[in-house]
Formats: sequence, structure tokens, C-alpha cells
Amino acid sequence: MKDLVIIGSGPAGLSAAVYAKRAGLDALVIEKDPVSGGQVLITYEVDNYLGLPGINGFDMGTKFREHADKLGAEFAEGVVTGIDTVSEGAADRAPVYKVVTDQGEYETKTIILASGASHNKLGVKGEEEFTGRGVSYCATCDGAFFRNKVAVVNGGGDVAVEDAIFLARGCSKVYLVHRRDELRAAKILQDELMSLPNVEIIWDSVIEEVKGDNKVTGVVVKNVKTNDVKVVETDALFVAIGIHPLTDPFAGLVDTDESGYVVAGEDCSSSKPGIFVAGDSRKKRLRQIVTAVADGANAVTSVQDFLVGKK
Repeated sequence: MKDLVIIGSGPAGLSAAVYAKRAGLDALVIEKDPVSGGQVLITYEVDNYLGLPGINGFDMGTKFREHADKLGAEFAEGVVTGIDTVSEGAADRAPVYKVVTDQGEYETKTIILASGASHNKLGVKGEEEFTGRGVSYCATCDGAFFRNKVAVVNGGGDVAVEDAIFLARGCSKVYLVHRRDELRAAKILQDELMSLPNVEIIWDSVIEEVKGDNKVTGVVVKNVKTNDVKVVETDALFVAIGIHPLTDPFAGLVDTDESGYVVAGEDCSSSKPGIFVAGDSRKKRLRQIVTAVADGANAVTSVQDFLVGKK
């Protein structure tokens, strides 16, 4: 019987592991991948984490894991397939949950869901190859690397338009590629976008390929109405076609929004007593490494509060 099981070993899960060990909790981290770090591992460079400007994403993930290892955090590999409620608990007794994985089962009094989220991808040639070398899914994370350069944004919703506006402040030119002839973004965002002299919208078009050598040099764009194909030269491609939380194994267990994000406030408490959420799978405004790490700390603090008097 564990005090705490942490599902996921990205920045939120590793932060939770560190705080759990410092709190003296008997905790276990379950990770599906052989290397800890989550999405940060495929980030070429991180330039907005306080005190570590320009650190390689893989190095950052390694440092996070080393910190947890130094404190003696316990890890187990496995893909979580579900969570069962063994006992609902009572006023003076914590509930008992069983975390089911493809490698075994673990009973615990509390759980932190830190399974993260995944960006929707275009699925075109060159996208995977150049991820971290010009292909990005986060303009606020990577936009500064392309100051005074050319960038392409793919998408037509609020996030895509916000990304284009953000990038236009530092890039010499920004192209917004959208498959329709009108944007889905809020009118106020569209108005701001249209007012920018260095932004050009490529309507009725899709990206069919990312081109480059050691880094992105262009994207192949096809007009869906005329079938005309052209290459747009660019230094970066920002894909903004949505993100989905990795919360399917917890469906029906805790309250989620229409997109599947677990509903929880800053204390990271879900609708289910004893279950907390941290990181990108939590419903919140900003999904960044720094907010994931903060969630991990907040979630463990809430776990401690929950366990008091419920041993």
C-alpha cells in the first residue's frame, strides 16, 4: 500500500516525486517510457525556464530525473490502463485505489494524474524529422529563436491566430496557412491579425511537406480548391491545430471538460477524493514546463493535507 502513486514522469510528475520524497511520503512514479522527461525531451532548446536559459530539452529532463533519483524516488515502468476504487474511505480513513498497468497493479491512498497532453500533428513528410529543428508546437516556447526570421503558422483557431500575432512582434515575416477561406478565431483576434503589416494569410491551403537539411528551410503548400502547389520558404513551422490530454484511462473517474482535461483548481484537487492532477492534463490557461513543475508541488501539498487524519 502506497501513500501516493504518481502517473507520469514529465516535469509535473518528477516535481511531484521530489516534493513527495521531501515530505516523507511512500510514493511511486509510474512511467510509460524508458526515459523520464515527457515532451521536454523532444524540445531542442528551452529558453524560458528561469535560471536555465538555452538548456537542451533532453538535458533538462535528465536533470529533473537526477534530482528525483538523488532523493531516492521510486519508479516503475508500465502503461496505466485504468484505476479501480477498492474502498471509498471515510472521514478518518483514506480511500484505497488500485492503479492497473500492463506490468502489474498498485494499491495506494492517493493518486496524482500527471499523464500530460499531446499536440495534434499534421502527419506530413518531414514533420517528425524536423521537430525541434524548426518544427514547433509552442510559439511562446520557441518563438524567440526565430527573431528577425520567417515563420509559418498552421491553423485557423484562436491559438493559431494568437501564435501568429505573437510571432509577428519578433519575426520579419509570418505566414498563416489555413485550409478554409475564413478563420475560426475570435473577431477581435482576427482584427488584430489583419492589422499587422508583416503577416500574410494563405487561404484554402494545407501543408503537405516540411523541407530542410539540418533545419527547416520551407514548407510545401497546396491550395485545396485549385490544387496549385508552391514552396513557402521559412525558418520555422508552428503547428497550432489543437492539443489533446492523455486522460483516456481516467474517463468517468474524475470530472473533465469537453476536451478531456481534468477539472481542478490551483490546489490540483479533482472531483474524486484522494485523486489530484498536475501538469498539461489539468484544465488551465498556460501549459508550460514552469507551470507543470508548480502543479507538481501544489498537488503534493494537497496530498499531504488530504492524508492528515486519514492514515
